[in-house]
Amino acid sequence: MKKVISIATGCWNEVENIPLFYERCKAELARHPEYDYEFVVADNCSTDGTRDVLRKIAAKDPKFKVIFNANNFGHIRSPFNALLNTSGDVVFFLCSDLQEPPEMLSEFLEKYEAGYKVVAGVRAGTKASYFMELLRRGYYALLAKSSSEYKVIRKFTGFGLYDRCIIEALKKYSDPYPYFRGLVSEIGFKRVEVPFVQEKRKFGKTKNNFFTLYDMAMTGFVNHTKLPLRLAVFSGFFIAFLSLLVALGYFIYKLCNWNNFQVGMAPLVIGLFFFSAIQLIFIGILGEYIGAIYTQVKNKPLVIEEERLNFDE
Repeated sequence: MKKVISIATGCWNEVENIPLFYERCKAELARHPEYDYEFVVADNCSTDGTRDVLRKIAAKDPKFKVIFNANNFGHIRSPFNALLNTSGDVVFFLCSDLQEPPEMLSEFLEKYEAGYKVVAGVRAGTKASYFMELLRRGYYALLAKSSSEYKVIRKFTGFGLYDRCIIEALKKYSDPYPYFRGLVSEIGFKRVEVPFVQEKRKFGKTKNNFFTLYDMAMTGFVNHTKLPLRLAVFSGFFIAFLSLLVALGYFIYKLCNWNNFQVGMAPLVIGLFFFSAIQLIFIGILGEYIGAIYTQVKNKPLVIEEERLNFDE
């Protein structure tokens, strides 16, 4: 009996990219007749006609499975739900905007057949924004160094090939807001990293903005490292010690120049604003962790599904 490759992805307003995504994936699958296949696409409540395109493909191909979300549940939860709903022996996970090339499947399968449970695609470069690439490199380097419990994969976005055991392990996490990239590192198993060059989007504009990228970055830190909290503690001790030295210096200088030295308002105002800013930053860090705890406590479902196509319930 043939092994099954599941191709999992999420989409939101990708009406022009989805047909090309399907064609390129099918062309790559045709190179591996020893495998059967299925698609699992989670649509995040698209409004541009993407749903009509998905219905047409699903009507022609019974192995093309679609999940229609009842609302837009974000760029973290919806693709993760697609992963959990796959049934194949191995899962190929990639973005539907084609910035992650489907043609990497053959190379990934070679590594998988060599015994690797996780084949992680890591960015060696990009044809998109170079400035954003520099920011991402800095972020992944900081996250990797700050995570002491396990080695976080650098320049990894989730693009890769995963054995069934990885998907079953993911199902054991009851996290309503999972950071998939970190979970792959945390779960373990034998893995290999394969470099690739990120392509430009074929059609449409990126759905990421400052807020979505910030959300992803903070989710990674909050879920997989305590570094920000410890930096707050260490900074508090350092600033307190520094303040004590400054106060002592002012006191000694005042004793030596009692009649001539006037402190004035400037140092007081500068110090007040400086320490207020530090306090607000650390309160914000605490807020991020409290928000993550609040999300866990509410225990919301990952997504609410409106309709499914081609699933065998």
